[in-house]
Amino acid sequence: MCRQSATVCLVKPPTLAGVAVLPLVERLRVLPDPRRRRGVRHPFVAVLLVAASAVVAGARSYAAIGQWSSSAPQHTLARLGARTVGALSVRVPPSAATIRRILGRVCPGGLADLTGAAPTGAQSVAVDGKAARGSRHDQTPAAHLLAAMTDQGRTVTQLRVPDKTNEITCFAALLEPYDLTGVTVTADALHTQRAHARFLVEEKNAHYLLVIKANQPGLHRQMRSLPWKDVTARRYDRESGHGRKETRATRVLTVTDLGLDFPHAVQAVRILRHRTDLKTGARTRQTVYAITDLTSQQASPQRLGQLARSQWTIENRLHFVRDTTFREDASKIRTGHGPDNMATLRNLAINTLHDAGHSNIAAGLRHASYEPFNRPLDLLGIA
Repeated sequence: MCRQSATVCLVKPPTLAGVAVLPLVERLRVLPDPRRRRGVRHPFVAVLLVAASAVVAGARSYAAIGQWSSSAPQHTLARLGARTVGALSVRVPPSAATIRRILGRVCPGGLADLTGAAPTGAQSVAVDGKAARGSRHDQTPAAHLLAAMTDQGRTVTQLRVPDKTNEITCFAALLEPYDLTGVTVTADALHTQRAHARFLVEEKNAHYLLVIKANQPGLHRQMRSLPWKDVTARRYDRESGHGRKETRATRVLTVTDLGLDFPHAVQAVRILRHRTDLKTGARTRQTVYAITDLTSQQASPQRLGQLARSQWTIENRLHFVRDTTFREDASKIRTGHGPDNMATLRNLAINTLHDAGHSNIAAGLRHASYEPFNRPLDLLGIA
């Protein structure tokens, strides 16, 4: 059974030990082929590489990937390891139907783990979920995908949340395979759970910074009643961008002696945000509370404010990009593991383009599309 908790795969999940440093081609070889041996024509890894290369070139659907595959010249198919036929060893590309079948069946947890970035060396990892709205069909709800991303903007992995539950049940499973020693995990209020805090500190030797809202009413009341007016540890930040001005006042309290009912809690954080819309002049005010096991020596008010903002990294650099650049919510891929695995290929493309120095993913895709049968393979390290 795959650690991807939404479905049961027909193959065992791969082990991540020792494969994180391997090239993409070698990592994909670790992934088991879900097909039966009889009737197999196209190499499994070659089909995955075709799909990954096409997505880096801008393909958004099975049809687009199939069109890229059928248009690929012989030298590109040779680099991808496509099958050969005849005495002249002519390379034959996989069809759109073959690509659809394989992406619909391949282990989604294994593919996400093997194509993601290791969190080693990251200062923080943000966890957040997103629904692929276009995958909804009749009574079947849209695929909801929980992902983890480093503070450098590299997606670590993702898994699909079971249809009849929520993200809370998948939090530990998402992070379990990784070494998070010394890493601070940030998450929104949904994941402000005592079990999550114990898992991170006691089992993963990690730290946490978790937002507290009204879904934890008792804890929220405790946070609001803390002596914030007496706080001397403060930080003020001002910035302009995205059509607004924002001022953030961060106050931090040590709570070890205040009886705050949360495992390993050491500091409480209150962030007061004042925003002014530069176009309309409208002003808004928002108060955000958070809790962390980091001590004042480990994290100053400035650092805690940065960690709180790092939670937006996954929204701005992953979910927003998949929605706007790859049009994920408009995708009608619905069956099998298709929604999960196509999202994973988009994550891989985003990671690859970031690693190549493209801060704007749309611009990076255009750059790759100018030489669609060479540049994507070069970016993915396919010799």
